[in-house]
Amino acid sequence: MPKEYSRSQRVVEQIRRELAELIRLEVKDPRVGFITLTDVEITPDYAHAKVFFTNMTGEGDVPGILQGLRRASGFLRRELGRRIRIHTIPELHFHYDRSVEEGSRLSQLIDAVVKEDEARHQDEPAEDDAVGKDDDAQSRG
Repeated sequence: MPKEYSRSQRVVEQIRRELAELIRLEVKDPRVGFITLTDVEITPDYAHAKVFFTNMTGEGDVPGILQGLRRASGFLRRELGRRIRIHTIPELHFHYDRSVEEGSRLSQLIDAVVKEDEARHQDEPAEDDAVGKDDDAQSRG
């Protein structure tokens, strides 16, 4: 039997979905244009929600994006109240999510090490071939 989501998980997912749509379609601030919501965490009493985002343009634009999101938070909260039927609409706290950027950086480092390792193995003579030839010569002799 599949595990059912708790009410808070369903609320978190609905908040994330609705906020993403509101930011994409309703927020007119150009600083907030190219962001992706990665996660939402909500307190047990639904009073506060941490909204994590990442952006396409890198970490340099984060202060402006945060300023734009904070400025729009009242509007976003009001619109959430119209779209989601819960007793308390949480206060929104926006946080930049470095995990996507950090994951990309780590992936690039791993790719560089793999290429370096492959290049090193191509430059070295194959040890298996030399060992195999010596074993064959000893077994014949």
